[in-house]
Amino acid sequence: MSAVAQRPRQLALALDHAESYAREDFLSGPCNEKALALVDCWPDWPANAVALVGPEGSGKTHLAMMWAAAAGARVTTARALDKIDVPSALATGALVVEDAAIGTDDRALFHLINLAREENAFLLLSAQTTPASWPTVLPDLASRLRALPVASLQAPDDAILRAVIVKLAGDRQLVLDEGVVGYLSTHIERSFAAARAAIAALDNEALRLRRPVTRALAAELFRG
Repeated sequence: MSAVAQRPRQLALALDHAESYAREDFLSGPCNEKALALVDCWPDWPANAVALVGPEGSGKTHLAMMWAAAAGARVTTARALDKIDVPSALATGALVVEDAAIGTDDRALFHLINLAREENAFLLLSAQTTPASWPTVLPDLASRLRALPVASLQAPDDAILRAVIVKLAGDRQLVLDEGVVGYLSTHIERSFAAARAAIAALDNEALRLRRPVTRALAAELFRG
């Protein structure tokens, strides 16, 4: 994907675009079917704590929010674990910890996993890498992490990538014709994160230029 051509730019008004995390808006396929099956089979999990693993933008947050809605789970991040009251975080019997491999306090995570087991609460940990590879200096925590069941999400196939492009555009009230969808699916990196960035760039450029989102505009932004 080539860089956008450099030219004087008008600033487009930055607006928030809500992304739906509803179950019916999750696009399933071979790249994520095992992870979706794990979320859907709750509370019949193989263990009280599980991990969702996949690249940036692969759908981990969508699945985690789906599970949080079903389980009444609270949501936090690994960086916040040492700042929250762990028993209170588990008060509903379920907790999502996003970005679990980043900035985690070893003792806080170890305490959380142990307390969840003692209280028969459920944990869903999301990360880009498998728990066995997370850096830790606590041998007991390393053992707990290696034992976590893992559901992996992979890069999307062509059909899923095209569907994601259409969905992300719809979240911004953009209607893309087949020419735009086809061009993007073959000129961006095959990832959900790249699709999200591409739709944002197209939307912003169309607003700046006061032009419709067309294949020609997509080609101007994503040649190569």
